[in-house]
Amino acid sequence: MDLLPISTPHCRVERDGHIVVVTMDRPEARNALSTDMLVGLADAWAYISAEPEVRVGVLTGAGGTFCAGADLKAMGAPSADPRVRERAAAITDYHWKGLLRDVDALPAKPIVCAVEGYAVAGGTELLVGTDLRVAAESATLGLFEARRALFPMGGSAIRLPRQIPYAFAMDVLLTGRPITAAEALAMGMVNRVVPDGQALAAALELAGQVAACGPLAVQAILRAYRETIGLPEAEALKVADAIGWPVIGSQDAKEGARAFRDKRPPVYRGE
Repeated sequence: MDLLPISTPHCRVERDGHIVVVTMDRPEARNALSTDMLVGLADAWAYISAEPEVRVGVLTGAGGTFCAGADLKAMGAPSADPRVRERAAAITDYHWKGLLRDVDALPAKPIVCAVEGYAVAGGTELLVGTDLRVAAESATLGLFEARRALFPMGGSAIRLPRQIPYAFAMDVLLTGRPITAAEALAMGMVNRVVPDGQALAAALELAGQVAACGPLAVQAILRAYRETIGLPEAEALKVADAIGWPVIGSQDAKEGARAFRDKRPPVYRGE
């Protein structure tokens, strides 16, 4: 994979064809969030959205841990890297963008999450902001904020009850207890659980399946979901139709039909 120049001291951004892998890289602090990390994440999401040939992103953590949440001291301190300081000043609300909380700056393409070890507090908030989720068997999730008389500012108080059944979401949010990977799977917080050490490989496999689909179709499906949250069904269908009909008439759609007829893999160009 090629290391991209938007990488920072705590966030490694690499690209392999249609897939971008974003690695939170502060293992000595269990990948706790820092300015260097959040700026790198914000730039990574913007790159994934803007780069036409990128179809999907994968988010993971270095050193066998996903993310242990916020490091308030490190998040409040300026970076030692001049480029990161410049980017932090240039990106409005880089911390919310990095955490996938800013709904107007969410990546236009799916993000697959690969969790090993701890993904707690801000780590679970990041997970809740992604689209597909793989967890290792011994992974630990959880929103511990209520136990510490805090509030989950990354958006999970709103998002989690919309993503999984209400009673499960309240269990996670109101008890502040650790959640095992098996429980997370049963609740619907993650898509699959794999043996320890295999989360990234499984996430890359999922990302490859997404990347093999028509990129216009994938992005339109994400848009339709995001732009119709809270709308009555009839109104939501009108929005979805406006998004979907151009996809139906695209060159990619024609290629999909030809490939099916010719019994060959399709070659999609995002056109």
